[in-house]
Amino acid sequence: MDRFLKKYLASAPLSVIYKIIRKDIKVNGKRKQENYILELGDEVSIYLSQEDMDRYSAKKKRGVAKRQFKIIYEDENILIVDKPYGLLTHGDSTERKNHLANQVLDYLIEEGAYNPRSERTFSVAPANRLDRNTTGLVIFGKNAESSRELNRIIRERNSIEKYYLTIANGELKKPLHLEGEMVKDERKNRVKVLDPSRDTSKGTKSMITDVAPLARSKGYTLLEVMILTGRTHQIRAQLAASGYPLLGDVKYGTPALNRKAKDSFGVTTQLLHAWKLRFKEIEGSLAYLSGKEFKAEPAENFEKIKKTIFG
Repeated sequence: MDRFLKKYLASAPLSVIYKIIRKDIKVNGKRKQENYILELGDEVSIYLSQEDMDRYSAKKKRGVAKRQFKIIYEDENILIVDKPYGLLTHGDSTERKNHLANQVLDYLIEEGAYNPRSERTFSVAPANRLDRNTTGLVIFGKNAESSRELNRIIRERNSIEKYYLTIANGELKKPLHLEGEMVKDERKNRVKVLDPSRDTSKGTKSMITDVAPLARSKGYTLLEVMILTGRTHQIRAQLAASGYPLLGDVKYGTPALNRKAKDSFGVTTQLLHAWKLRFKEIEGSLAYLSGKEFKAEPAENFEKIKKTIFG
């Protein structure tokens, strides 16, 4: 219920939200706690003056974010875009306005596919997330039902295959199947890959990644990587732990390799591209996506470096 109110009364401070829950709201005529799960058919009564309702439900005004993404696929339910290098998937403390989610939102408003005035509790949001300097495919649901379905599909490991292209240090000769546990250091925004043979402790999460070499040359390997789990820095951390850090990855690579990447190719961050999405057997309202594949080719800089190394 508290999440519902945060969206419905978007301009209300948190202190006001929880005060309303304590004193000014009933569900089906009864008081409920903030963690009550609202169900279809519930009648929510909010006892506020019209003045307060207008003030707290007003949408916060913001400027229009300049469009930088490319559209790969769009229908009445979903939008798949190609995120460029250097753009956040959604806002954080360093950037609250110009991020991919806002750019997509502005696009859908301009196209008439989303009306913020009529949508009180649904807001367009990405179903998957890429790091700022990782490029490639991001999926958005254009309505509440498709957004819920996309989130369900992505949680189910066997419903959608997500492939990445990257260039790694070292020459990998055989495919790798990587399974392990990770813990995240929130302060440093860095993950540590644990030995899978060790007992897992509280706070660890599993990571599963399949890696296939596509080309080898000059101490580098072009890799196709499929992730079966979607953890923070999963590809970067697991490949580095396996002895194949990504070209230019300053967080998980070594200083010597990173200096070489910068001197040789001008690369100062990881070269990683989410290039292919393959929907498998999908049920529900998005079943028509079953068997479909969507692809976004890497950016010009990636292609240039790939050609320089592998010909």
